[in-house]
Amino acid sequence: MSLAAGLWAENADLAAVALAHPFVQGIADGSLPRVRFAGYVAQDAFFLESFARAYALGAAYSPDRAGLDVFADLLAGVREELRLHQGYAARWGIDLTGVEPLPATLAYTEFLLATAALGGGGLTCAAMTPCMRLYAHLGQSLAGRPATPYTEWVTTYADPAFEELAATLERLLDVTAADTPAVRRAYRRAMELEIGFFDAAWRGGAESG
Repeated sequence: MSLAAGLWAENADLAAVALAHPFVQGIADGSLPRVRFAGYVAQDAFFLESFARAYALGAAYSPDRAGLDVFADLLAGVREELRLHQGYAARWGIDLTGVEPLPATLAYTEFLLATAALGGGGLTCAAMTPCMRLYAHLGQSLAGRPATPYTEWVTTYADPAFEELAATLERLLDVTAADTPAVRRAYRRAMELEIGFFDAAWRGGAESG
């Protein structure tokens, strides 16, 4: 089993929590209040901009041309995700300018950027892979259900092109990272932060002190 596959299997408990999360299930059946999804879109757009910066740092520290090419492809994928958010924003009147990040959003973005700034390609991939693999998993798990206002979200993450981006990052993880406690911690921490992000979206932005 590859390192990426092993890490995903090791964190199957958190993947199951994410899939069963009321926020995700509300997307699946269309019952999620639009105001909560609108808040999520705004927060996720902020998150994705930081995700793109982390990819850029990964490219800057990449020791070879192959790594540069991979990170360039992954950056293009982030632009596609942002276009999805911009589409929802245009249709539903969501303001993506001047987003005030919630604590859960900041916790995730600061973790990613701090990890990427260390310059270690393997650790950076370990911190960033869970987002891609988890969203591909969620999209594929929810695909084929009756249409809802959120079907475009599901379709985006169920698309084979997104699966290929996730697999691309996993392949880079396999060639750049060693199976170390730090890599395992970074991967699991990212999965935990994904759950925290959904928690905040489900609460509609209410954060406990």
